[in-house]
Amino acid sequence: MAIRQIRVLGDDILRKTSKEVKEMTPRMHTLVEDMYDTMYEAMGVGLAAPQVGILKRIVVIDTGEEGECVTLVNPVITLKEGEQVGEEGCLSLPGKVAVVKRPDHVICEAFDEDMNPITVEGFGLFARAICHETDHLDGILYPDVAEEPARDITMEEVE
Repeated sequence: MAIRQIRVLGDDILRKTSKEVKEMTPRMHTLVEDMYDTMYEAMGVGLAAPQVGILKRIVVIDTGEEGECVTLVNPVITLKEGEQVGEEGCLSLPGKVAVVKRPDHVICEAFDEDMNPITVEGFGLFARAICHETDHLDGILYPDVAEEPARDITMEEVE
């Protein structure tokens, strides 16, 4: 397990479309472990493979709530309902936030890290994280869908 470099805005890989995962090789399992380590080290709630320079359709999410820690391989959101509006940040845009409108409820079909089909249902922050991270797989960053331009986070907000 290792901490990988998180790619930041301006890195071309963040704007590319990721490729479907055909099988979970030992190398892909190591990637998933490294993604969790990297996400936790950076104090994030989600991370997509392109953010560590790998164009594969893999996402890891851990909102800190029970049942909201998941690996999604080849995720597809099949249902979006409701609406939530709130500030969103990203490990690839450090020190910035913007107001983003997202669905409040989503259902996502995917595979787990052993390529078993799974269905994940998310509400609130978990729904936001699923949408945010799956957007990364198509080269979409939150400022692309934000209600306003991204702004700098103040020191008070960090604390």
